[in-house]
Amino acid sequence: MNVADTKIYFASDQHFGAPTPELSFPREQKFVAWLDEIKKDATALFLLGDLFDFWFEYKTVVPKGFVRVLGKLAEIRDSGIPVYFFVGNHDLWMSDYFEKELNIPVYHTTKEFTFNDKHFLIGHGDGLGPGDKGYKRMKKVFTNPFSKWLFRWLHPDLGVKLAQHLSVKNKLISGAEDVRFLGEDNEWLVQYSKRKLETKHYDYFVFGHRHLPMTIKVGENATYINLGDWIGYFTYGVFDGTTFELKEYKS
Repeated sequence: MNVADTKIYFASDQHFGAPTPELSFPREQKFVAWLDEIKKDATALFLLGDLFDFWFEYKTVVPKGFVRVLGKLAEIRDSGIPVYFFVGNHDLWMSDYFEKELNIPVYHTTKEFTFNDKHFLIGHGDGLGPGDKGYKRMKKVFTNPFSKWLFRWLHPDLGVKLAQHLSVKNKLISGAEDVRFLGEDNEWLVQYSKRKLETKHYDYFVFGHRHLPMTIKVGENATYINLGDWIGYFTYGVFDGTTFELKEYKS
C-alpha cells in the first residue's frame, strides 16, 4: 500500500463500557472526536483490540450501547477508508458482526502488512511470548467452541451482566495491574518480537494489551511499539509512510 501523502492510524484498548457505561461515555466522546479528525487524512485505520470491555455476539443479539463509536466507524468505512480490527482479550468472542454490518475485517491472530516497503507485524498481543501461563490457559477455555456454545444458552440479560461484572473486577483479564514498565527482559511482547526477528525481518511490531505506551528498539532496524490505551493515556500511533510515531490526543 502506498501511503506517501497520507497516514495510517493505530489505536487500542479503549475498554468502552468500563467501569460503567456512564463513566465510560466521556472517553467514547473523546475517541469519536479523534476518529472525526483522522478521517481527513487517513489511508487506513487499525484497531488493535479491547475496543469494548466486554463483547459477545449471540446469533441475533449484540451488547447494546456504543452507538456513536459504531456509527463513526461505519461512516469512516463507507467513505472508502479501510478499517481493520484485531480482537483483544475482552472482545475475543467477536464473530462476524463487524464484517457484515460495518464491512470491517476481524482478525483473531497476528497478521503481517507491508506499507511503503516497511514490514509490520500487528496484533492485540495477549498470550504472546513467554510467561503469562495462567491467562494462556484461560484463553483456551474462553475460545473453546463448547464454552461459547454453553454461554449462548444464558439469556443475554444475564450473560452480558455477568460477563461485564467479571471483566471489570478480574484484573488478570483486564491487565490493569500491569501498567508499569517491567524492563525489557520481563516485557513478554519485547521478547516475542526479538524471537520473531530470528526467522524474519520486521520493521515494526505494533501491539496493544499492555496499556502502556512504549517504543523500544528490538533490532538494528526493528522497533516494538505498544499503543497504550484510551483510559489514562489517550495515545495512538501514526505511520506517515516513512516513520512511526506515538502521539497523545489532547483535544
